[in-house]
Amino acid sequence: MYQTLHPMLHTAVKAARKAGTIITRASRDLENVSVTTKRQKDFVTEVDKAAEEAVIATLKAAYPGHAILAEESGASGESEYTWVIDPLDGTTNFIHGFPQYAVSIGLLHKGAPTQAVVYDPNRNELFTASKGRGAFLNERRMRVSRRTHLDDALIGTGFPFRDIGRLEEYVRMFRQLTHKTVGIRRPGAAALDLAYVAAGRLDGFWEIGLSAWDMAAGALLILEAGGLIGDFDGEDRYLENGEVVAGAPKIFAQLLAVIQSERTKR
Repeated sequence: MYQTLHPMLHTAVKAARKAGTIITRASRDLENVSVTTKRQKDFVTEVDKAAEEAVIATLKAAYPGHAILAEESGASGESEYTWVIDPLDGTTNFIHGFPQYAVSIGLLHKGAPTQAVVYDPNRNELFTASKGRGAFLNERRMRVSRRTHLDDALIGTGFPFRDIGRLEEYVRMFRQLTHKTVGIRRPGAAALDLAYVAAGRLDGFWEIGLSAWDMAAGALLILEAGGLIGDFDGEDRYLENGEVVAGAPKIFAQLLAVIQSERTKR
């Protein structure tokens, strides 16, 4: 099954590819990329900024009245529609030449994801979704995995490098899931991890301390691919609180149960 792009999604794809071109060009000469520390273990490069500017310019040219929430430049505008942008998810990987990073663009309508693009310029893989129209990888329909048992599942995660205060809580979850799954992977770019859940490459995913721009696109990809996503209460507040659990339906339920059993009560 091939995809017919919604006009807003078409614009987002155009923006993501422009950002990807900037990122790929810069990746060939990493020694000359300027890096700034935003806070401990959190970096921004001139490439992040240039990619974000290209994305915003493309989106604003088509939809000047829409609001923007972007990792580097923050929030601007007021509208029922908000573009949520991570121009280079996996900056630390990029700086080190580790080829696992992506452009993530999600559109929220009244707070709910309606369009999604995650673009991996290294593999030229384009993950897209429109609400109610399914999820696609390079224009072919994708679905979450069919696995039903957690002990057969490959689970993605991200270490809480910003939210160190919850490290012990995370380690308890990690320990239990190491015993209860076939394996855990931490590639370092949450937007791509969520896209991989949608594509069935990972059976599930969990992380603490994410931002809305890490998840806005990936969440819709998973939902449109037949998966489930929620916070540690199983609710849809993950964009606000940064806690996320996702997976194929039966894996999601089992993964969430383990996480809830090990979470710190607050």
